Amino acid sequence: LPATQQIALALRIVSGLPVSRIAAAFLVADRAMEQRITRAKARIAKADIPFETPGPIERAERFAVVAAMIYLVFNEGYTDANPTSERAKLCDEAIRLARLMLRLFPAEPEMMGLLALMLLQHSRQKARFDETGAPILLDDQDRTLWNHRQIAEALAMIDKAMRHRQPGPYQIQAAIAALHARAERPEETDWAGIDELYQALERHAPSPVITLNRSVAIWKLQGAEAALEMIAPLAELLDGYFYFHGVRGNLLEQLGRNGEARDAFGRAIALANTPAEAMHIRQHLDQLNADCANGAT
Repeated sequence: LPATQQIALALRIVSGLPVSRIAAAFLVADRAMEQRITRAKARIAKADIPFETPGPIERAERFAVVAAMIYLVFNEGYTDANPTSERAKLCDEAIRLARLMLRLFPAEPEMMGLLALMLLQHSRQKARFDETGAPILLDDQDRTLWNHRQIAEALAMIDKAMRHRQPGPYQIQAAIAALHARAERPEETDWAGIDELYQALERHAPSPVITLNRSVAIWKLQGAEAALEMIAPLAELLDGYFYFHGVRGNLLEQLGRNGEARDAFGRAIALANTPAEAMHIRQHLDQLNADCANGAT
């Protein structure tokens, strides 16, 4: 099967994720993903493929696809505001699977990078949502609530991976998360370093989502206008992506273009994957409307 079908099928059959969530992860329509999974199942049935343990060579060939699936499982749990829910437990499951993979590939720096990345992201779990379930932005999080044991393990793993001098997308993403983790206060964040790492990530694994993420660093370094110019070419590719419209709405609001910001926030709410995401954007929209009512342009 093509790698995209392998991952989609594993997410649906092995992990039980709904088609809509898998489609969102791949930035495609639900119907297109349903057809992709159906074709994959039909192809397996027709080929009469046996279930058997792969040998060392096959395992190495399958490494990248399995790593991608593990990270998508993690992301599915990461978006849940309730840390005790079954869905949120997917984060722990993904980290467990990554540790098993690291036993199979103990010298693979990309698996070290993936595990470090998930540990760094998961370390912020207790600080990411308020009591109502609304997301708390990174700059507003109580950093004393971060799991510093997980952060320390992740930072040591990144250092170990880098000694192999074989940089890859997971290692670079982990390095970006590490710069956030090392900042004791938001204003101490090394945004120039983050921008450089995102540029490296764009070279290794070019993606409109990566460029969207980099735009936040550009916003911090060069202002909202420069960031808005950067994401303008992504409008068609990411029109169905919740985070694109959320970021764009924030940038437009910063520039005082409130009517356009309202439209962007409205589009984001329509595309929200969870009630928590919708609530977060609704709060932005309500604040924007309140500011306008008080005389803002």
